[in-house]
Amino acid sequence: MKNKDISCWIITEGMIGTQNQCVGVTEALSVEAVVKTISLKQPWKTLSPWLGFEMACTFDPKIEPKWPDLLITAGRKSVAASRFIKKQSGGKTFTVQLQDPKTSPDQFDLVAVPFHDPLRGENVIVTDGAPNRLTAKKLNEARQEFAPLFAESPAPRVAVLIGGNSRTHKMTASIMHKLVVDLKKLIENHHASLMITASRRTGDENLKILAEGLAGTNAYIWDGQGSNTGNNPYFGILGWADHILVTSDSVSMLSDAGTTGKTVHMIPLDGGSPRFTRLYTHLQEINVMRPFDGNLQHWTYEPMNDAVMVAKRITTAMQKMYG
Repeated sequence: MKNKDISCWIITEGMIGTQNQCVGVTEALSVEAVVKTISLKQPWKTLSPWLGFEMACTFDPKIEPKWPDLLITAGRKSVAASRFIKKQSGGKTFTVQLQDPKTSPDQFDLVAVPFHDPLRGENVIVTDGAPNRLTAKKLNEARQEFAPLFAESPAPRVAVLIGGNSRTHKMTASIMHKLVVDLKKLIENHHASLMITASRRTGDENLKILAEGLAGTNAYIWDGQGSNTGNNPYFGILGWADHILVTSDSVSMLSDAGTTGKTVHMIPLDGGSPRFTRLYTHLQEINVMRPFDGNLQHWTYEPMNDAVMVAKRITTAMQKMYG
């Protein structure tokens, strides 16, 4: 079976970052996927993925055939959907779970987890970070689309990806004030321009500190309200970047940055966890990332390519299954 002939579903709980990981894999497969968002009814909502015994009434909305050849799921609640579809299809649907399912990997045909998660097994793919939708082609296309915004900006152009408060990290006002001081020094000492994007987790107070502190400098700040082209310039920012600064709270942003091949400098936030410490250590060991010390350093590394890695394993395994 050729990839273009494969029917494919993506099922998640609806979180955009999680969904984009799945979409990145299907794009690397050159497969058109139907994206579905589900929630679980009780008691599965509370007890998934440990309860089992899934049935049609477990899901909202209902999941109905025709069952796909390939199912890619991610997130705790999607485990129930994967098991249900595998059973209902008579084992014919090839199931792939992204992220640690917190249950035995033997319940899926393949599981893909980042290096910093401890799950291992014969059918477990270990990626460097999180799969994403970034490719050289997409970055080049974004460079062209957002040339009106960034082409005339002074080089080096520095992308600054700012997250914020999460279960493990905290973006405080003092951290933002320090970051503003460091960013102004980059502009002054390196004659750099900044392309900044923040998240909803950054918070209004921190965004105000950022905007007021960098007013009148060579800093473009994406406010989420549109651009000269009317589109989100995130890929354009990464495409035009000579260096990337990214806060330490986001696996996705660190993975995106490491996929570009650009030098990645990590901005520490308060907090952390053993899992994130393993991520930082691994990214430094493969030379993708270094802690931000206020200066722009230069080095090279092999860009991360996690979506393609997962896609290749899926293709090989499905060829054995379907012939």
